[in-house]
Amino acid sequence: MLVKSDSGVYARLVVFFLLTGAALAGVAGCGKPPGPDVVATVNSKPIYRADLERMYQAEVSSSQQKPASPEEVDIQRLNVLKGMIENEIMMQQAAKLNLVANDEDVNAQLTQLKAPYTEEEFDQHLKEQGMTLDDLKREIRTSLTEKKLQNREIESKINITDAEITDYYNSHKAEFDLIEPHYHVAWIFVTGAPERQTGNLQDNKAQGDADARKKIETLHNRLDSGQDFGAVAMQFSEDPNTAPSGGDLGFISESDLKAYPEMFNEISNLKPDQYSAVVPAYRGNGPERRQIGYAIYKLIALEPAGQRQLNDPRVQQAIHDLLHDRKEQLLRAAYLETLNDAAKVRNYYAEQILKQGAP
Repeated sequence: MLVKSDSGVYARLVVFFLLTGAALAGVAGCGKPPGPDVVATVNSKPIYRADLERMYQAEVSSSQQKPASPEEVDIQRLNVLKGMIENEIMMQQAAKLNLVANDEDVNAQLTQLKAPYTEEEFDQHLKEQGMTLDDLKREIRTSLTEKKLQNREIESKINITDAEITDYYNSHKAEFDLIEPHYHVAWIFVTGAPERQTGNLQDNKAQGDADARKKIETLHNRLDSGQDFGAVAMQFSEDPNTAPSGGDLGFISESDLKAYPEMFNEISNLKPDQYSAVVPAYRGNGPERRQIGYAIYKLIALEPAGQRQLNDPRVQQAIHDLLHDRKEQLLRAAYLETLNDAAKVRNYYAEQILKQGAP
């Protein structure tokens, strides 16, 4: 029986089960670590501690939930390192298949990333992320290369037939029967509370409640002047979950929407493609309800209650995407396992934790 109160034993067991088979095999193998600055090797190619720390800090800064104990810190670092090892394995495989992204691809992507910024703003943003331009180019190359590898080795094997879509619909008709209206909503959110803010494309954040109100009024004026709602949301909204997708909150049922009266009152009075006035944004209900900032809402579409038919293009697309994602996840997992089996991995960071014990 595993007793969680024994924190040292429990932490070591958690770490143990996080390790890959290749890493465990490395523990039993011979050979000394190449140096304290190397945390792992993949087919003798090193992964450096500095890169692990940069990736770890980036993940922590983008997450609203911070690690609460030394054990959680090490577990999260192990997970980050596991992802870096998998990325390196895929990059090496892509190199074997001559699929590594070229400089032209990388520079084109870099130009797109730099477009919303001045040169000074872009340099400052890199500095805040603890990155150099070469670091960013390396990450862009990795991302584009993995996409090329995935397209060849995984996406090319996925085929969704009309019969599969029909079979899924006939077996899951209830999923397409809306018992109440659903509202497809987007928002632009601004807050003066630093703990709720996140970086947007303009790295623009309100400084206090008065500045938040001024900022959202300015954004509303941009919309009134004809600027695209999604573009403004991507540039300036301070919600980390929706800003990258133009503020899209997805479809919300009427009953869920009514739990937020101010939001429902605004949205229920809109027609598709219209946006609201500036309104306070609240979180929670009852005694815990409190204002967290300001918002502008847009009604993208209104779906009335009733059964959606198979000949509805949106139903077909939704089923297609679902079936595609299932197959993609299965094939990707199997492909990674085959690559991992063929790779020689040493996870020195994991070995160090097992040797020293939990902090």
